[in-house]
Amino acid sequence: MLAAQFMALLDVFIVNVAAPTIRAELSASGAGLQLVVAGYTVTYAVLLITGARLGDLLGHRRMYLGGLALFTAASLACGLAAGTGQLIAFRMVQGAGSALMIPQVLSLIQRNFTGEGRVRALGAYSAVLATGAAAGQVAGGVLVSADLFGTGWRPVFLVNVPIGVALLALGARALPRDARSGPERTRGLDLPGLLLLAAAVALLTVPLVLGEEQDWPLWSWLSLGGSLLLLALFGAYESRLARRGGAPLIAPRVLRIPGMGRAVVRIAVAMGVNAGFLFTLTLHLQGGLGHSALRAGLTFGPAAVAFGVVGLTWRRWPARVQRALVPGGFLLAAAASIALGRSLADGGTGGWGLYPALCGMGVGIALAFSPALTGALATVRPEDAADASGLLVTVTQLGQLIGVAAFGTLFLGRVTATGAQASADAFRATALALAAAAVVGAVAGLPRRAR
Repeated sequence: MLAAQFMALLDVFIVNVAAPTIRAELSASGAGLQLVVAGYTVTYAVLLITGARLGDLLGHRRMYLGGLALFTAASLACGLAAGTGQLIAFRMVQGAGSALMIPQVLSLIQRNFTGEGRVRALGAYSAVLATGAAAGQVAGGVLVSADLFGTGWRPVFLVNVPIGVALLALGARALPRDARSGPERTRGLDLPGLLLLAAAVALLTVPLVLGEEQDWPLWSWLSLGGSLLLLALFGAYESRLARRGGAPLIAPRVLRIPGMGRAVVRIAVAMGVNAGFLFTLTLHLQGGLGHSALRAGLTFGPAAVAFGVVGLTWRRWPARVQRALVPGGFLLAAAASIALGRSLADGGTGGWGLYPALCGMGVGIALAFSPALTGALATVRPEDAADASGLLVTVTQLGQLIGVAAFGTLFLGRVTATGAQASADAFRATALALAAAAVVGAVAGLPRRAR
């Protein structure tokens, strides 16, 4: 399950490094290139909770394998695309495949693991979830620079095909069969709630993706306002449906699970900081410093390794430090971000000081994210697994999207001239903003003192 999830997550970020080559070979416009990068994210974010509910209705194993098959076929189509329009369309189909597949992972973990086994599985899930971001940058750099058989950017998609076929064969044999009946199978799809949520997420994601490219026109602000209105209507409708004994898309009781609200905020901030860091540093390395795709991708290696190691081992640390891990991780990420900005401030490559800062960022984000996710899901009942899974994975994805949009806009707005120094100045300002966001994450959810 996690191998397929890792492959799908790579595709959220692997195109970042391949984007300059795609633009050159397909003669893509700026808006077209942005849709190539973000088309996957838009359909992924819009359909995630729907994918979780479909797993309840049709079976988690069935939907996982179906989503994996759709993702694999779309990867082949992306790799063979003849133009920008085709690539955008197939990227959106890829996102739909991921939205069907990825929510089932948490649901299958919740239903098939208990006790310490569940904690270990969630730890591995957390490590895969965020190392996929940095690993996507590395893998994209390696594949683009290799230029296998003169295919340029196409291997970043085609590499998924043999892996996907192998995982389909393994999954068909290894995954437990879906139950033929159960109370969750009687729940409807809640079509009105689905339409409200899909429209709200679409109105949020589209201006975040295209607003900077088009200099934030009026329609983008109206769209963001409309998203907030539809989210409010969605919440009111879901609460009313639950009171009437219906089956809302997100059960209100999931939001009342102890610690769930705090985890939602922390996960969103952690993923926003992580995505903003990866995106803006990539822009600086390739656009400002002129690094090749391979060198830019490999730069993120220390952060990816640090995240993976910490994500898999933090549960073994002394119990007395467990409660401080999340706020401590955010503070470490803030310090590492400031160190990154300072090491690159002179327009150079950062020297050896760059690598401890990258490791610090990986460790900090791992500590901020993994314990928060594991803690939120530790007490979720099996019947609420799909709702909780869809909610947290959607929050994770939206956090990444908002991080790219917010910090990417800040970076691009600060680049007022060409050259390494102008880019370095923009990245230093962005690094300070990343640090400020991490501090907010450290403070969010801290227990209030009784008066």
